[in-house]
Amino acid sequence: MADRLTFSALEAHRVADNLARARERIAAAGADPAGVEICAAIKYVGVEELHALAQGGIELVGENRAQDLAAKHARMGDTFAWDFIGALQSRKVRDLAPLVRLIQSVASESALRQLERHPVAEILVEVNVAGEQGKAGIDPAELGDFIARSPVPVTGLMTMPPAVERPEDSRRHFARLAELAAEHGLERLSMGTSQDFEVAVAEGATIVRLGSVLYA
Repeated sequence: MADRLTFSALEAHRVADNLARARERIAAAGADPAGVEICAAIKYVGVEELHALAQGGIELVGENRAQDLAAKHARMGDTFAWDFIGALQSRKVRDLAPLVRLIQSVASESALRQLERHPVAEILVEVNVAGEQGKAGIDPAELGDFIARSPVPVTGLMTMPPAVERPEDSRRHFARLAELAAEHGLERLSMGTSQDFEVAVAEGATIVRLGSVLYA
């Protein structure tokens, strides 16, 4: 994993300060920080840096790669709650199921079949709200049927909107995901990253996936 790392020499006090600032920004965006989970995205954080995250107050982490999640979980165990937030290969469900609190990125029939064999407590369904060609995510029109076919509880939705120059340009996509969640009676909304989480929070995010704002 070392050749892919970006964040190194992390210091617990700096993480704690950044975490506090992120919560202040969530409050300024109009939400109760206690009602918005901060999921620290650790794709580019090495195993040796995770202790600084724990000491800095991080409680929930999200990893994009199943192999890396397993390696980091083996080192840190229940120090954190673990979510899987990356593109989900259905064959990896078996490996992830014993380790994660939830999988945030379920978006295929093959993943549903694997979840029937290797269930987790709950999942989020990834939705392609912008209808981008070739991008992972369920079409909004097919969401109800997909949820109905899930062998495990679906408690919310996740999305990654198209890359934009201004955070404000993502607002309509976040608002659409919130509408879909309300239509289907789902409470969890994972949307917003370091670049646009305040806009996501304003539109109802209950989980934000933050990286650089916590580590810089």
